[in-house]
Amino acid sequence: MQQLISLLSEEMGRAFEAAGYDASLGQVMVSGRPDLCEYQCNGAMAGAKKYHKAPFVIAGEVAKHLEGAERVFNVSVVKPGFINCDVTPAYLTQYLSEMAKADRLGVETSSRPRTVILDYGGPNVAKPLHVGHLRSAVIGEALKRILRFHGDNAIGDIHLGDWGLQMGLVITELKHRHPELPYFDENYTGEYPAEPPFTVADLEEIYPYASGRSREDEAYHREALENTHLLQEGQRGYRALWEHIIHVSVADMKRNYENLNVTFDLWNGESTVNDIIPVMVEDMKKSGLAYESQGALVVDVSEESDSKEIPPCMILKSDGAALYTTTDLATIKMRKDQNDPDEIIYVVDKRQELHFIQTFRAARKCGLIGDSCRLTFKGFGTVNGKDGRPFKTREGGVMRLESLIREIDDKMLGKIEANPDIPADEAKETAKIVGLAALKYGDLSNQASKDYIFDVEKFTSFEGDTGPYILYTIVRIKSILKKYLDASGRNPADLAIGAPSGVAEKTLMRSIAGFNRTMQEAYEELAPHKICAFIYQLSNDFNSFYHGTRILTEEDQTQKEHWIALLYLTEKVLEICINVLGFDAPERM
Repeated sequence: MQQLISLLSEEMGRAFEAAGYDASLGQVMVSGRPDLCEYQCNGAMAGAKKYHKAPFVIAGEVAKHLEGAERVFNVSVVKPGFINCDVTPAYLTQYLSEMAKADRLGVETSSRPRTVILDYGGPNVAKPLHVGHLRSAVIGEALKRILRFHGDNAIGDIHLGDWGLQMGLVITELKHRHPELPYFDENYTGEYPAEPPFTVADLEEIYPYASGRSREDEAYHREALENTHLLQEGQRGYRALWEHIIHVSVADMKRNYENLNVTFDLWNGESTVNDIIPVMVEDMKKSGLAYESQGALVVDVSEESDSKEIPPCMILKSDGAALYTTTDLATIKMRKDQNDPDEIIYVVDKRQELHFIQTFRAARKCGLIGDSCRLTFKGFGTVNGKDGRPFKTREGGVMRLESLIREIDDKMLGKIEANPDIPADEAKETAKIVGLAALKYGDLSNQASKDYIFDVEKFTSFEGDTGPYILYTIVRIKSILKKYLDASGRNPADLAIGAPSGVAEKTLMRSIAGFNRTMQEAYEELAPHKICAFIYQLSNDFNSFYHGTRILTEEDQTQKEHWIALLYLTEKVLEICINVLGFDAPERM
């Protein structure tokens, strides 16, 4: 289904063509001055130079060909050559009626669905998830849902950090604390215990202790490096311990991600590509693209067009150890071989941009991925406290993700409990639903690349540009629709939308009509914040209409039916949008 703005542009283009000008000049846009008009066209200004004629004259000639047009009326010309117009009520009504009947409300899917892998999450095993993991998970999940809504085969991969020094540190500390365990007995040949010798709480204490000691104790650090090497070489006991660490950590991660309504199709990690690396590195050497520099193996990735220096991409350190770059390159190769994707999107902290520039260029240069696959770095900003610095606990530490979620939920519970009609159990469940909306919308409403302030008071407010405000609007519509159904016995889905009876109603209808365009822009630009901006404006327009209209007490039954149908469509649009963003609405608040 074509976007309304495109259909209006078509009619404007025909008027330009009828006046003797290029039809492409008829592009219409939403007016920046809604007090003057709903839409405007600036094509006459662009045509003035081409046709050597004053833009006001061109606009006047075009306007004459819009008299009696089907889609636009109230056409006026304003100096120096703007063409102002409104959409006709009849055409707007027709458009929304078709939209209400269309699959997916008229949002078209691609004629050639793509396979897209999203690399998001990226937590390290043996460490608890913290506030720094929030944006990758929330943005990545929203992008996956946006891509799927448009028909793409979107595959989410958590890309675990499960093969680096943190593994060696945990193994080293376990060996110091429990040397009697069979995992550390080189002569042990039996089956290792099925149950891990630690809990997730133990791991969360062991890792930071081992990491801190490693920074202060050189011998301990060397031991951890050696144990990391032994693990990666396949030492039997260490592999068994590693499997325990993975099992315990992943179970805890899944619980935390479930609380965020975030899921992954693949739970691959750096270890997944361990066997790919030696062959890949050898091929790089044979091709002559990888060479030694100060003992390390590197690939030049600088280009003549670079405005700043791009250092060589390091493949192996001087001691022969692999790096993040090495595993990222091997992962690109694996994804190419297994999925042959059209695009791989990395949802990662924007401060890693240089790393991904080097990695992407090395992957192309070394033939790990072809030009048909797009490599996209979707860098995001940091979550900051009110002081403008990275968000911390009151004690100054990095806040755990589950603590952040709990803080939001507790705040929402206090507000939900203010409604005495909601039982305690329902209030608690509703607080989780609304709390998740507060958290996700608070993040996604910001452009991904920008830092933002995490403000619990603002995010949990029922007023303003917040998740709870959006949900409250949806719940309000649901309540009206239920009351109508109970009183009339008629399903709102069976009713027809009518022509707007006033300015507020027409504004709401035009806002709904922008759904297709918004979803397309969010898809093409990987921009969830555009959906947030759209549903905030739609909610405002609905509430303006609601406060000025007696919907359920309207005596004219036909008029009431038109309004109920419009509310039903509004609710469908809002529900689709929040589902794509990764949260839901409760039945009441």
